[in-house]
Amino acid sequence: MGFRSDFLWGGATAANQCEGGYDQGGRGLANVDVIPTGPDRSAIIQGKEKMLAFDDTHFYPAKEAIDMYHHYKEDIALFAEMGFKTYRLSIAWTRIFPLGDELEPNEEGLLFYQRLFEECQKHGIEPLVTITHFDCPIHLIKEYGGWRNRKMLTFYERLCRTVFTRYKGLVRYWLTFNEINMILHAPFLGAGLCFEPGEDEEQVKYQAAHHELVASAIATKIAHEIDPENQVGCMLAAGSYYAFNCNPENVWSSRTKDRQNYFFIDVQARGYYPTYALKQMEQAGIELVTEEKDFELLAEHTVDFISFSYYSSRVAPVKDGEQAETAGNIFASVKNPFLEASEWGWQIDPLGLRITLNDIWDRYQKPMFIVENGLGAVDVPDETGYVEDDYRIDYLAAHIQAMKDAVELDGVDLIGYNTWGCIDLVSAGTGEMKKRYGFIYVDRDNEGNGTLKRTKKKSFDWYKQVIASNGENLAQN
Repeated sequence: MGFRSDFLWGGATAANQCEGGYDQGGRGLANVDVIPTGPDRSAIIQGKEKMLAFDDTHFYPAKEAIDMYHHYKEDIALFAEMGFKTYRLSIAWTRIFPLGDELEPNEEGLLFYQRLFEECQKHGIEPLVTITHFDCPIHLIKEYGGWRNRKMLTFYERLCRTVFTRYKGLVRYWLTFNEINMILHAPFLGAGLCFEPGEDEEQVKYQAAHHELVASAIATKIAHEIDPENQVGCMLAAGSYYAFNCNPENVWSSRTKDRQNYFFIDVQARGYYPTYALKQMEQAGIELVTEEKDFELLAEHTVDFISFSYYSSRVAPVKDGEQAETAGNIFASVKNPFLEASEWGWQIDPLGLRITLNDIWDRYQKPMFIVENGLGAVDVPDETGYVEDDYRIDYLAAHIQAMKDAVELDGVDLIGYNTWGCIDLVSAGTGEMKKRYGFIYVDRDNEGNGTLKRTKKKSFDWYKQVIASNGENLAQN
């Protein structure tokens, strides 16, 4: 037995990395708009350096991205040609509520997504919609301090109620927050947090995380009330941690790192704060400000499925030792000497995907959905724009085989697979265009130059055959 007959093959994007049109259709300004490329990007993402508006000295790639705002029909038609069963995308909060705290939504923004979802359905593609994908209105950051403020629950609830009502019948699969555990590593990106000098950053991050967790439960509750057909998932940046060696101290280090990631999903999937997290916060002097109803919401409105991104496994820091680091999805890892790495230093570990699938399945026993997986690489097109990306095909084929093994040999419950950046888009970590993931080449460079012409890569027809065979044919042509 291979993948289920209704397996949801597809690809994934995020509004801020592909849409553009930052000042069109009544859209307001968001945190992701004002994160520039260059050496300041990392400090801004981490909330260490405050940037809440554009200046004349930086380049802001999200302003235009690949202009899917005007190209979505063309792009969705290409996805349909590949045979997509699902397309994961995100809603830009500031298209619906430009400031974030209005009482009434922006009709032009609502209509844009309605037409986009209708276009998906026309092609038989099921939208998988992330409500908040590294996206917080600038006004809510300036006025309320982002997710550190409990008032964000009201604004998020209003957003959720609006989109669940408007898109009933058009969207059935929802994710509440993208990579919710990133709030610990990229707090401005994940929660609109800017830290003040001398502020207890850990206290702020965990308080904001509590607000997001309660907001996720509220969203799940409303989604099920408005349409019982709705399926709501949580989402984490996954990748199991290996111990550097069999020194028990290093094994414990890997266990601790895994718990740090799973903490959020423990709450969203199980409905309560795990004891290890409570103890950790107590020891760190973190005191959450909560209300009694928070815990009732968490307990009664757990998610229907667990989704995650997987790019690489990780190795936990070594106890009392020197170790080389490698790059990764926002946060670095100790280098694994047994693995090769991408051009950006992300280590390539297909078996790690099988291990991660089993770890998540064993922990939660809930259906899983891989909603990001892919290889960022420098693609060199020929004179027609065509890219012969055998390296991408090799990467994806190995990872699909690993998840197939997890399903067939281990019995995990996997409902779908979305490659990341199914069309070239702006990198979330670096802001680059040259770090490409897609099956479709977009003519745009790091400085914003190019025609935006879309061209199919070699991997386009390969993925088409993978989907048509329901994952049975992974061979290169």
